[in-house]
Amino acid sequence: MMDTFYQFVNQANKPFQGWNFSFLTDTGRLSTEPLPWNYASIVLQYMYGVDSMLDMGTGGGEFLSLLTPLPARTAATEGYAPNIPLAKERLEPLGISVHAIEDDTHLPFANEQFDLIINKHESFCEKEVKRVLKPNGIFITQQVGGLDNLELNDLLHAYTGSEYSYWNMEYASSRLKHCGFQILKQQECFPYQRFYDIGSIIYYLKAIPWQIPDFSVSKYEEQLLHVHNHIQQNGFIEVKAHRFYIVASL
Repeated sequence: MMDTFYQFVNQANKPFQGWNFSFLTDTGRLSTEPLPWNYASIVLQYMYGVDSMLDMGTGGGEFLSLLTPLPARTAATEGYAPNIPLAKERLEPLGISVHAIEDDTHLPFANEQFDLIINKHESFCEKEVKRVLKPNGIFITQQVGGLDNLELNDLLHAYTGSEYSYWNMEYASSRLKHCGFQILKQQECFPYQRFYDIGSIIYYLKAIPWQIPDFSVSKYEEQLLHVHNHIQQNGFIEVKAHRFYIVASL
């Protein structure tokens, strides 16, 4: 059992690039209950007839590159430096300008530049979104809620902070409305997420360091081994994710 544990630990050392969990999902080692909506389908509905679009937090451009044909003027921002060259390599040949940013409160665009702004799992400043969005423009965001995967913290006896517990659909919608947006659509859910081996959990936690900021295999080895034994006996560990989306207009 210990040999199997360390095999998974070593296998989880694969570098994480862009915003792509295919290393786990393509093999089924991580699976998530389907959401009751599809972000891409929602975006495509509002892309029709649009001349300009911004993708906030494009990662390595994986998602945006699949939405072709894109509006004539499409731009993307990314705040994680290692993703910038990946996004440029993928998106610039498609005519998409990629802009490195350090702060979502300062977007590198003039006022009223975009008909549509999309945002998947990226932080945003509603005032700055409003500034660069044209009158009657549309803002679409899918967010990871503040209660996401907290059961992982419980399983590993890790600190479960309350810093982001407020972040949910109601709170985000109220901030947008206070800023002058009208909410057109919104929905929230808590889908299950299953991990089928301890290596998938280790890889996942390394990719999202905000979940357990002090995470390392050596620090949490005893707890990880306990979870590994549970998975070996029961097939998987299941936790609850937290997702919501909002479509808002000016």
